[in-house]
Amino acid sequence: MTLFLAIDGGGTGCRAAVADDSGCVLGHGHGGPANIASDHEAARSNILAATEMALAAALGPTEVRQALPQLVAGLGLAGANAAGVAGRLRLALPFARTRIETDAIAAAKGALADADGIVAALGTGSVFAVQYQGSIRTFGGWGLVLGDEGGGAHLGRAALSLALRAVDGFATMTPFLQGLLDEHGGAASVVSFAQSARAADFAQLAPRVVQSADPAAQSLWSACTDGVSAVIADLRKGTDLPVTFIGGLGPFYAEALRQIPQVKAKGTTLDGAMLLAREVG
Repeated sequence: MTLFLAIDGGGTGCRAAVADDSGCVLGHGHGGPANIASDHEAARSNILAATEMALAAALGPTEVRQALPQLVAGLGLAGANAAGVAGRLRLALPFARTRIETDAIAAAKGALADADGIVAALGTGSVFAVQYQGSIRTFGGWGLVLGDEGGGAHLGRAALSLALRAVDGFATMTPFLQGLLDEHGGAASVVSFAQSARAADFAQLAPRVVQSADPAAQSLWSACTDGVSAVIADLRKGTDLPVTFIGGLGPFYAEALRQIPQVKAKGTTLDGAMLLAREVG
């Protein structure tokens, strides 16, 4: 019996599923962040931990070591668009056959199946995918340093940056911004936090920004929704493609941009990764 492994790996965590030939999912697992560009070794460890958990649930813990090298794997991973990292990871994994794509490709496959449409994946980072007549093209997903506008990490970092601008008197200090400063122990501690913070650390602030009625928070959120709306308008230009919002911030964007034609996701990014695995097999 061939066992298929699906991995959905992002900046906050990763999920795994193991299925049999018939498509029946036998076990699930989870692990820590799996952005293979920002922390390759940690991502590999977390992917293997999630895989072993899924295998243990599927077959029992005594069968994990024997089953690992027999897996046919499809991985949708953040950071897979960075030069060389996917090939390096493929060589470092013990699976029989492995296909690695960006999490955007897996997300589009899972959300749209074989339908035409646009996927706006807005979680820790941000990336967009257009599927049209059987082909998929992605946009964005360049990571927090160079992009990921509208994602949770971008939004959290922007909130801390605005708080520091308020300290300097270049922006209005509001209760929300003062609260961020107090929680971190002041402006100097915010700077110290930022020196080692990962994207996932910044992203933890995003839900609070989105759900706050504070004028500073609402200004930040409005800038993000305007930016995402502009990207979608460009992607839809000359078409009537609907949009599927996914990711941790997806429901918030879907509600804020409800004037845009939308369809619900048919499946998850993990489902898309399973499709990748079956295409390999």
